[in-house]
Amino acid sequence: MLEPALLPTPLVDCTDEAFARAGVELRLKRDDLLHPSVPGNKWRKLAPNLAVAVEHGHTRLLTFGGAYSTHLRAVAAAAGALGLESVGLVRGEELADRPRNWSLRAAEESGMRLEFLTRAAYREATGRAGDGDGAEVQRRWGPCLVLPEGGSNALAAVGAAAIPAELPDLDGRDVVCCPVGTGGTLAGIAAGLPPGARALGVAVLRGGEGYLEAEVARLHRAGFGREFANWRIDHGHHGGGYGKVPPELAAFAGEFERRHGIPVERRYVAKLLAALADLAGAGAFPRGTRLTAVVTGLPDPE
Repeated sequence: MLEPALLPTPLVDCTDEAFARAGVELRLKRDDLLHPSVPGNKWRKLAPNLAVAVEHGHTRLLTFGGAYSTHLRAVAAAAGALGLESVGLVRGEELADRPRNWSLRAAEESGMRLEFLTRAAYREATGRAGDGDGAEVQRRWGPCLVLPEGGSNALAAVGAAAIPAELPDLDGRDVVCCPVGTGGTLAGIAAGLPPGARALGVAVLRGGEGYLEAEVARLHRAGFGREFANWRIDHGHHGGGYGKVPPELAAFAGEFERRHGIPVERRYVAKLLAALADLAGAGAFPRGTRLTAVVTGLPDPE
């Protein structure tokens, strides 16, 4: 049985000197507290897909991820709690014979069967999976509901669209912000905003210009039947690439934790908060802007 989610997640005012000097208000939407085993935006994106899986009688989920994929762990935990099988296709065949890291070990302990692919085979498999169309994948790995890498499909975007509904009194001064890996959370936030409010995504991978924008637009068309013009993606704060945490970013995250008593996940959330601080300091937001940063996940264990 999957434990219920904490909804709505807490909304915390965050008084911070860097933002106050710029005349900008900062709030934290604590989605990291949403669920004990399927945290943050993973629950938002998975919940509607799991409902479809159960409704249509699927007994197995198949998805994709890297060696430290939060998405793999979340799918494994959710599937195990619902009595479903799960298969994770992992990028990197060299990992097959190595001792499992803490993340892959957690996925296996939840019942996920891991299959390790070369990077070329992984790209081919993810490309064939499409947005819910996994016929080629199923021919190789058997009948299953295929979830894309990162969990971002049309249903996921619809799930994330519930975030703005939990934020009271959104209007033209509001910018709701999130990190962007595959685009599903940003797509949902933008679609769920009332008129006047805007969404800002901070890319956590290098070289995503154009590609990520196209993905968000695709998810809008697939999930909502239209595109939206109330969002943008910042590409200047990826920290060197996906999974990269340079020393200055780690120092920023540590200092933010000390000031506010809130744990900061390094690969996504730290980049979001550091970007907002930089942009506020540079005058990118008009005075009086209210920023809501969606804390999408928990820090890795020590």
